[in-house]
Amino acid sequence: MTYKLRQLTLRKGEETYLFRYRPGEESGVVDDMARWAANPELNFDWFDAAVLCYQMGRRIENEMPDKVEER
Repeated sequence: MTYKLRQLTLRKGEETYLFRYRPGEESGVVDDMARWAANPELNFDWFDAAVLCYQMGRRIENEMPDKVEER
């Protein structure tokens, strides 16, 4: 079975943060972002993690089938 690889990219100054993952692996990506945001040696902060998590959520929302009609 083939899965589409998804990607989130953040360019910050001269640095590029790239997260690639398969559908269903989103929680692991969020864990990675949290570790990176907590690392003071990186230029990746909690705001950056929040922006990428928001983008990931929007992608999931857009890929969901239409909502079930209300009764």
